[in-house]
Amino acid sequence: MPQTTSPSRSTNINIRVAPEQRNLIDQAASLSSKTRTDFILEAATKAAQDAILDQVLFPASAEQFEAFQKLLDSPPEENERLGALMARKPGWDK
Repeated sequence: MPQTTSPSRSTNINIRVAPEQRNLIDQAASLSSKTRTDFILEAATKAAQDAILDQVLFPASAEQFEAFQKLLDSPPEENERLGALMARKPGWDK
């Protein structure tokens, strides 16, 4: 598969993969109309952003945190539509 290099890219990342992994990545990249490099870079960048966002701290005062905990610990409000949905038998279970 041909690979393009963007002029803004200046650093290499080298990894070794099993042929099956490379073939899977190539297939997915092709289906996405992307080069292997672009597909891997996009996937790795998204995974990195998600990992960082999972660790983001939200500052809160003691009062705000206590109110937040109270909301988490309180029972949910009655929701008739949700109750009806949960009581329905799934379409695949008929």
